[in-house]
Amino acid sequence: MLITMLAAAMTIAMLIATAFGFYEEAQRARQDVRATRRNPFANMRR
Repeated sequence: MLITMLAAAMTIAMLIATAFGFYEEAQRARQDVRATRRNPFANMRR
């Protein structure tokens, strides 16, 4: 019974960590898009 509870707790913890990681990655992607929209020619070189 104890092993089952520990496995369930670890599974829930991993799901929460994964969701948090996806949220952080989405925030980073949004910041990149905002920076590109402000100056679309920032990465162009001559």
